[in-house]
Amino acid sequence: MTGSLLDGRVALITGAGSGIGAATALVFARHGARVVVADINEDGGRRTVDEVREAGGEAAFVWVDVRRGDAVKDMVAATVERFGRLDCAVNNAGVDSAGDGRFHEVSEETWDASMGVNLKGVWWCMKHELSQMLEQGSGSIVNVASVAGLVGIEAPYVSTYIAAKHGVVGLTKAAALEYATTGIRVNAVCPGAVRTQMVDDLIAQGIMTLEQTAGYHPVGRYANPPEIGEAIAWLSSDAASFVTGLPMAVDGAMTAR
Repeated sequence: MTGSLLDGRVALITGAGSGIGAATALVFARHGARVVVADINEDGGRRTVDEVREAGGEAAFVWVDVRRGDAVKDMVAATVERFGRLDCAVNNAGVDSAGDGRFHEVSEETWDASMGVNLKGVWWCMKHELSQMLEQGSGSIVNVASVAGLVGIEAPYVSTYIAAKHGVVGLTKAAALEYATTGIRVNAVCPGAVRTQMVDDLIAQGIMTLEQTAGYHPVGRYANPPEIGEAIAWLSSDAASFVTGLPMAVDGAMTAR
């Protein structure tokens, strides 16, 4: 591990058992952070921990269901118990809401499932992370939103996801303002299409094709998870010390149109 950008920091990453979260855990460890990998998927989470350790980093796994406030509180407590503090929190856990029809066909169950993880889950995490960071007098939170939190997406079956991710951007801005003088920064990354299992599942369901996914971006390709992880690492570091309240598009110029 090379260190430097996040040397000595303690980072908590939700949804780190796969995709962007797993890649971010490896990026953070490479930049010198000690990483808590949190996920509802224990097998995936422990696999990420093993990968971090194999690469020379330090990591621990904590099980969490971000829909449950008690579980999130325990996750933050376990992080502090293990490593003594919480410097960087990355709220990445999320689910898609595809497969339940167009806007007028979406069921209440799909709405509640999407909001429970994608929005309320972020709220629970921020609530308990902020409490710990206030005790310390410092910290950085990065929420993983989406370009779907900045603009509408011309694709079917994503209205609930778009609503939730707009909510994440709103939570980010509200918290950044409220805690601006406390030494705590709150930002969001808004990725375009990233080649993860979630995108692969949408392709498998026939909701989009790989070519369509790449075509959303003027650069002509989709993102790879480590590219998002590097943006999150920068936002979490002192290099971004004057950056707070930013929903940062990492989208190959998709929202520049």
